[in-house]
Amino acid sequence: MSYESKDKAARRAAEHTEYDAIIIGAGMSGMYQLYRLRELGLNTLALEAGTGVGGTWYWNKYPGARFDSESWSYGYSFNEEILKEWSWSEHFAGQPEIQRYCNLVADKLDLKKDIRFNSRVASARYLEESNRWRVTLTDGTEFVTRYLITAIGLLSIPTMPRFEGVNDFKGVWCHTGLWPKEGIDYDGKRVAVIGTGASGIQAIQEIAKTAKSLTVFQRRPNWCTPLHNAPISTEEMEDIRTRYPEIFKHCQTTAACFIHTHDPRSALDVSQEERIAFWEKLYATPGFGIWQGNFHDIHTNREVNRQLSEFVADKIRERVKAPKVAEMLIPKDHGFGTRRVPQETKYYEVFNQDNVELIAVLETPIERITPTGIRTSEREFEFDVIIYATGFDGITGAFNQIEFEGRNGRTLREEWQHGPTTFVGMMVKDFPNMFMVMGPHGALGNQPRSIEHNVDWISRVIGHMEQQGIELAAPKPEAVEEWHDFVAEKAKGLLANEVDSWMTGVNMNVQGKEKRGLVRYSGTAPEYRARCEAVISGGYEELDFDRFVPGNAVSADAKQAV
Repeated sequence: MSYESKDKAARRAAEHTEYDAIIIGAGMSGMYQLYRLRELGLNTLALEAGTGVGGTWYWNKYPGARFDSESWSYGYSFNEEILKEWSWSEHFAGQPEIQRYCNLVADKLDLKKDIRFNSRVASARYLEESNRWRVTLTDGTEFVTRYLITAIGLLSIPTMPRFEGVNDFKGVWCHTGLWPKEGIDYDGKRVAVIGTGASGIQAIQEIAKTAKSLTVFQRRPNWCTPLHNAPISTEEMEDIRTRYPEIFKHCQTTAACFIHTHDPRSALDVSQEERIAFWEKLYATPGFGIWQGNFHDIHTNREVNRQLSEFVADKIRERVKAPKVAEMLIPKDHGFGTRRVPQETKYYEVFNQDNVELIAVLETPIERITPTGIRTSEREFEFDVIIYATGFDGITGAFNQIEFEGRNGRTLREEWQHGPTTFVGMMVKDFPNMFMVMGPHGALGNQPRSIEHNVDWISRVIGHMEQQGIELAAPKPEAVEEWHDFVAEKAKGLLANEVDSWMTGVNMNVQGKEKRGLVRYSGTAPEYRARCEAVISGGYEELDFDRFVPGNAVSADAKQAV
């Protein structure tokens, strides 16, 4: 046995392995969940695959990565001291600043002492004989816990395209979601970017500034609108601090927890002149205003959506000099806002540069990656760097990476083989005491606002169990069916659910995700929160509870704390 393996074995032997609660992930969800469970007095451990906190903002270090929610609406709302201390430098902060913020939160709340880094979870199995979960890491280390909480993210599993020869390339290559800590030197280099989703768009507009040449391989274009980012002055930040209660309260009232909310008017209620003037104003507004603050029926009325799409298409034509290239950048297979709308800063102007070329891969497919570059059906390209901005295995992808096994040996993959089924997006039938922060069928949007709600709801359920001496909690089958019916009802009539995207469960790079499914909740966040609150105010009638089994109670300290 080598010295290193002996050291690891000694570490495992000395390590405490039984916990009241284990959290998988130490991003925004996992950090807050750890804080709340420690408040309950529970002996809690967070397992994190990376070497630091931040989740999305730890892994996605690619150039241009930044918020598309306003910084001051995105950060945590629960800690007054952090709100007073932290200052955002930009209205839409970049990844380095966001990661510094996550570390400040972790250090301020002393969270890292209860986070085990470099710990990737391989499996989590429910042990019926002891009413516990056994969590196993990829290195074989095992932990036992009463409560299991997943905080693994909706977009955390990068997907690579199914090209032959990816590993043959002799230059530098990586996925945007796995950007190396040391960075990539693309200055003066021949660079290829494959993919024009949100990550690709952010990276392209930065790489184009210094690359010798940039070739963009686009499968399908996305509708993009200007971010209109700007610095935040000291005086403006002080003003924001005074308005934090108002800002967070407002976010609780909007459809997707952004500061923007839909206009109650129909676009057809106003004249064409008023309609165009309103759209011009929104196009010049920072952030998601044109997507989340528009007439409400842009999401449901085909004619209204067609008119808005043409308005944005004209903006692209104005910004891109070459008409042929402009048309290549205008989506033809979906209307504006029916897929997530990437925010950009002079993205379209990049294609006016002499060192940038756009390749439509549906017309000239990539045949393979070669040792020196990329071969399409028309020509060979030589590159020094290839960047894969090919997205993520959305919503259920992170769950499929871990072998979850519930009652009777049934796996989560089997449970979800025809699509995810949950209760309020946070619990799964026959998976007792397993909770999901931001699971399938939960409210999306401005993530930390929904994260805080999910974590608080889970913590209230667990707190109730601790106070009442309840051993197990699982949703009743009829409650799961009712929630699924509710989610299906909210999906009706939305144009977005007629489009292939990660929000409808489609990813052509992932086997089994070629067809649309019901994978997300499409209603408003206030409706979602009201339904979750009704569970608590109604006395948890939707949940099956079992009392403590003698000898299996959690620590006396945990019970006393609540």
